[in-house]
Amino acid sequence: MVRAQAAVKVRLTDLDSYGARRGAFREVEVPRLAYLMVDGHGDPNTSAAYADALAALYPVAYSLKFASKVELGRDYVVPPLEGLWWAEDLAWFTSARDKSRWDWTMMLLVPDWLPPEMVEAAVARVAAKDARAVPARLADVRFDSLTEGLCVQTLHVGTYDDEAPVLARLHREVLPAAGLEPTGAHHEIYLGDPRRTAPERLRTILRQPVRRIGGADGRGDGGRGGGRGGAVS
Repeated sequence: MVRAQAAVKVRLTDLDSYGARRGAFREVEVPRLAYLMVDGHGDPNTSAAYADALAALYPVAYSLKFASKVELGRDYVVPPLEGLWWAEDLAWFTSARDKSRWDWTMMLLVPDWLPPEMVEAAVARVAAKDARAVPARLADVRFDSLTEGLCVQTLHVGTYDDEAPVLARLHREVLPAAGLEPTGAHHEIYLGDPRRTAPERLRTILRQPVRRIGGADGRGDGGRGGGRGGAVS
């Protein structure tokens, strides 16, 4: 029985909330999801803290995947990297693009069937594997949940720096026209591997938690739950 279950590899990003199309801004309800997370600050292209965050997240994620398959008979694809990004001034993301001022939380989605103790065990296995090569930020890996609720998202194809006009349009045109305002950190989901994909072909979901201006939906945190969203524009 366990062998038969393990043969089915689940794609966690098959959730409707991971659907996005290029050129279309879509409202979605994002349910409560669990992640491995590491926080940091600074330019992701030059910050050692950023590189160290990824170097800590992935070993834990793969240790979890292996444990799920062996101990629970449930296999899954390690999902793509995600990131929450924020700064004091929106211009640092759009016109100025001052990456040195960015704060971030890098994340990897965790299936809802894995309990916290399995995450703790995965971190311990990574730490014990090779004492000389323990990831520098392994102690910073945390297991936490995020409920974004109502969001607007789109698919960006191209370099990360080319996101700026899309984000400017989202905040200056799309959200005001739809009677929405941002409530949480800008969220990116990296569907392409920059090490293996040409920059102009990178695919990134750009997501912004929102709420209806005037509290029409009665949920100041942008709402909760799942479901299929509609187009904004």
